[in-house]
Amino acid sequence: MAKKEISGYVKLQIKGGQANPAPPVGPALGQRGINIMEFCKAFNEKTKNFMGKPVPVIITVYKDKKFDFVIKSPPASHFIKEAVKLKSGSQEPGRNIVASITKKQLEEIAKQKMADLNAHDIEEASKIIAGSARSMGIEVKE
Repeated sequence: MAKKEISGYVKLQIKGGQANPAPPVGPALGQRGINIMEFCKAFNEKTKNFMGKPVPVIITVYKDKKFDFVIKSPPASHFIKEAVKLKSGSQEPGRNIVASITKKQLEEIAKQKMADLNAHDIEEASKIIAGSARSMGIEVKE
């Protein structure tokens, strides 16, 4: 198979199973000449299990207007907010602590995010997630 020429990449964060031609999807893909409805159908099909969660996607656009896309897992902050049942993190992280999260919860999140994290094992991944939690004003309990 001949190698296709890549004309660029588009990074978006779309709610799983809810992609539609409205902004931000339409304008971002339209200016690259991609069939927007074709992308929306394929994306919604692949992200049914992430319904309503923010899903990062990296779209590779080729010269012949074809495309491929890679779906990442939802952001760690989304999983953290879900675990501690918060709407948003602290307005002043480091000063105001709005909730606390256990090591066990961090491990569960790390298992879900492992494929997207730059870590060799669950322990390292948990430390990365703990850092995200602290930056949101959430304290890590033993």
